[in-house]
Amino acid sequence: MATKYMIVSGFLGSGKTTTMISMARNINARLREQGQEGHAAIIANDLGAKNLVDADFTRTADVDIAEIAGDCICYVTEDLVTAITRLANAGANLVMSDIPGAGVGALDHVYLTLKDEYPGQFDLLPLTCLVDPMRLRMMLPGDARRNIHLPEEVRFLLNAQLLEADLIVLNKVDLIDDEEREADLEFIRRAYPDVPVMAISARTGEGIPELVDYVLSHEATAEPRDLGLDSEEFDAAEAQMCWYNRRFFAKERDERNIDFNAVVEDLMEGIRDGLIEARRNVPHLKLFAAGEDGDFVKCSIVGVDYDLEFERKLQRDYTAMAIIVNARATCESEAFGEIVEDAMDAIKRKYNLKCNVIFTECFGFADEGRRNGGRASRY
Repeated sequence: MATKYMIVSGFLGSGKTTTMISMARNINARLREQGQEGHAAIIANDLGAKNLVDADFTRTADVDIAEIAGDCICYVTEDLVTAITRLANAGANLVMSDIPGAGVGALDHVYLTLKDEYPGQFDLLPLTCLVDPMRLRMMLPGDARRNIHLPEEVRFLLNAQLLEADLIVLNKVDLIDDEEREADLEFIRRAYPDVPVMAISARTGEGIPELVDYVLSHEATAEPRDLGLDSEEFDAAEAQMCWYNRRFFAKERDERNIDFNAVVEDLMEGIRDGLIEARRNVPHLKLFAAGEDGDFVKCSIVGVDYDLEFERKLQRDYTAMAIIVNARATCESEAFGEIVEDAMDAIKRKYNLKCNVIFTECFGFADEGRRNGGRASRY
């Protein structure tokens, strides 16, 4: 039997991981209620190495997960097929995967490749693109809400993602009022008239059953489209982005229990302050740290002008904590690395911490010397 497979794309901070978890939980609950075998599983994909906030966070949701790290799924087809097959052999009858958050090109490089080279092996469900109200402001000409301090060139990437979608989903509607929701939906319908549009809040669960109903009852178009990926606009957009991943172990030097929620908040705020001073931005900065017995903190920010968002906070104090930081920034890689170092120095002083850095990588899409694994946003 063919395995159902779908891609959830969307710009940095649009909520891809939370949406896939919400969908998987909904599907798995339905299958249990119906007494059917199988379940939904998730593949977390990232350009960096295996130090992913999303992967660790997904494991806390009791959902099967595989990781493909170090490159986009668009350029590692055999790895993708192997991951889908492994999850299917473990009982998954639906596999969802994301692509890195500035990525476009999954239609050509994934869907059409699977359709042509693995005929009959996969049932391709609609390529679903998430957009959140904050990022949609980039697309609203003449609207004062559009000033979110991101480079103008980045609008090209969001537009290309929406152009290749079989389904556009406005996420995070719990953060806006009914008037703004309707205005955003109407704008999407006018700008992309041939693409169905839905609204959800992955965090609250609003619209998730309807989204699951839709994707399970429709197929992907899987036909080529011209997204303008060979244009100067694409190259200009790509050059704006850098990728940052760090895993470190923070320990209070006197072995006292401390509030690591405060440590996390100060670290995130320190990075934000450094970016503001440098007149740069971070479309998505996220942090994850796990304690004992399912206790964890997940914090994110979708731009220097927005408040920190805590998916959850730690319920206990700890002496030490392993922490993962992922960032996708509109900033030069060297400058962003220095900003993070300054923020870490500040929390070490304030909280009497010794920090052992286990892993760090920081690279710009166009950085000299970066390995030739496919440019980061041409997905």
